Amino acid sequence: MKQTSGFEALLEALKQSGVDVDGGFGGSGTGSPFNNDGDNAGRGGRASDSAAGSGNGGGGKPPHVNVEIPFADQVAAWGKKALIGAAILIVIVGLCAYWWFHPPINIHSTDTWMFVAMFILLPLFLLFWGKSRSYETGTSKVDPSPGKAKAFKWASYLPILVALLGVVGAVASLSIFPGNAAKYANVLQTTEDNFAQDIKEVNYSEIPVIDRSSAILLGNREMGSIPEFVSQFEISPLYSQINYQSAPVRVSPLGYADLFKWFTNRDGGIPAYALVNMTTQDAEIVKLGDSPIYYSESEPLARNIDRHVQLSYPFYMFDQKSFEIDDEGHPWWICPVQTRTIGLFGGTTIQRVVMVDATTGETQDLAIQDVPQWVDHAYPTDLLLEQYNWSGKYKDGWLNSVLGQRNVVQTTPGTDGNLGYNYIAKDADVWVYTGVTSATADNSIVGFVLINQRTAESHFYSVSGATEESAMQSAEGQVQNLRYRATFPLLINVSGQPTYFMALKDDAGLVKQFAMLDIQRYQNVAVGNTVAECQKAYQALLATNGVLSDGDVDTGALEAKGTISHIAQAVVEGNSHFYVKLAEGSSIYDFALPGLIEIVGYKEGDTIEFTYVEAEPTNPAQEIIGGSGSVKSSSDAAEKTAEQAQATGDAQGNAA
Repeated sequence: MKQTSGFEALLEALKQSGVDVDGGFGGSGTGSPFNNDGDNAGRGGRASDSAAGSGNGGGGKPPHVNVEIPFADQVAAWGKKALIGAAILIVIVGLCAYWWFHPPINIHSTDTWMFVAMFILLPLFLLFWGKSRSYETGTSKVDPSPGKAKAFKWASYLPILVALLGVVGAVASLSIFPGNAAKYANVLQTTEDNFAQDIKEVNYSEIPVIDRSSAILLGNREMGSIPEFVSQFEISPLYSQINYQSAPVRVSPLGYADLFKWFTNRDGGIPAYALVNMTTQDAEIVKLGDSPIYYSESEPLARNIDRHVQLSYPFYMFDQKSFEIDDEGHPWWICPVQTRTIGLFGGTTIQRVVMVDATTGETQDLAIQDVPQWVDHAYPTDLLLEQYNWSGKYKDGWLNSVLGQRNVVQTTPGTDGNLGYNYIAKDADVWVYTGVTSATADNSIVGFVLINQRTAESHFYSVSGATEESAMQSAEGQVQNLRYRATFPLLINVSGQPTYFMALKDDAGLVKQFAMLDIQRYQNVAVGNTVAECQKAYQALLATNGVLSDGDVDTGALEAKGTISHIAQAVVEGNSHFYVKLAEGSSIYDFALPGLIEIVGYKEGDTIEFTYVEAEPTNPAQEIIGGSGSVKSSSDAAEKTAEQAQATGDAQGNAA
């Protein structure tokens, strides 16, 4: 039985894929020039003729494989009207696609190259290739013309050449390209500074005590209290952290809940945004009145913020935008403009910012040095950390970054596998914080870096100690019976000691306690129900372990003395608080229970002396020193607290 050779099987597979393998063998034979009988001639040819190269099979030459492009062959058969119609259709589709996808018109943009390849280079290649084939073989509409066939064939190489230029530009952007490693290392300039001198003592009014997920939880809870909004709108997941009126807050606009809600509400715009104070944990939905948000991410058409700003500045490449509010609470979109400084696609940095009024859509195009003070996100966080990692990786050259890795450092990863960072308010700006570890990513850091998100001012502080993840695990170990989870920590200055600060959350995502941890001796962990209580316990722990002397312990507390003009109780997140106002001033002081249970023995008209820490909007009390109020026993205090809590609960129930 005759068997099929491997070569015949290959030819059959090529036929099935559209490759013309029959035309290249000559003669009238239709089978393979090779068969199992050892005859090298085509069907009907003689072996002697094949050896002489003159038989019907032309067996002395290797087979010529002719690749066909079916669509191009169809184009070759089109007439002039069909080609003009196709060209018009391609232009219309291209314009519609440009309006919808709005890629930047910029040679440094990968989006631009993808758009051009899909809607320009590929159609041109198919058109020129098809015309070349039509003039090469002739059709019912055109006569064969070798000259025109050759011209169109060369023209078909132009789209390929343009694509190759993009590939060359991409290669020239790689860090391995000669000279590029030094360029990458110098995109972000970082100075090394002294921690104790440059980082001021902790200020409670500037410390964000909750993270983004907690802010989202608080914002959504507040949104649920406004029924006319919750049925039509939802809060955007942006939640940009900014410094607003000297306090760290997160802001996020509302958005249309779905396409139908957009259609019914678009004329009135988006009426509010969410604002969460990261220090006090207060959340509110700020109504905009006569200045609603018309330009947003939830707009599907012309007022979509991405489409609006890109079509307004078609040659700009925009990076990750942020939603912010100015000092008067008016909403803006901050859109950083990318510049590529290495090769065609490498060395991304920011040199300009476009500010868009979220109400009117009016834009301001500003150089980075002219951005107003209230803007906090001129540089995206991910870009700043990427730039720092470039400097940490390539400062001693590309080869060292791969082989020796001497002095190679990188930012610490987060617990979710992404970049690990947090924010802190400093000098009226928002600074991104992250630890710095070695290239091997061990469980210790060599220091940390603070980068200003408005100016890209970068400072490195050499502090050895545990990574943020190790600190989080240590803090969680202190409350393992409660199963609280720690937030990504901040590095703060407490009595001159570099200290990790983090919040401890329950399974519902609510902040229950706070922890401070000595970064250099991370077994020193203190936990408290309030920030002030946590700091006091932490400093006492440092003094006990010989890190601080008693004279170095400074809780930052102030003293107050006066007559109580008003006292009221409230239950916040399940905890009782007494709020006291003195006749001698307008400040309000927060006495948290059970730590300051003695406050239940005081009433209006009593004198009181206590220590407190300055914070907004209420000043947390630390210790009651004395006064005319008294409590006979702890049982009396507990009974009185229970009675007042019951009264508060009854009052809240009646109000409900």
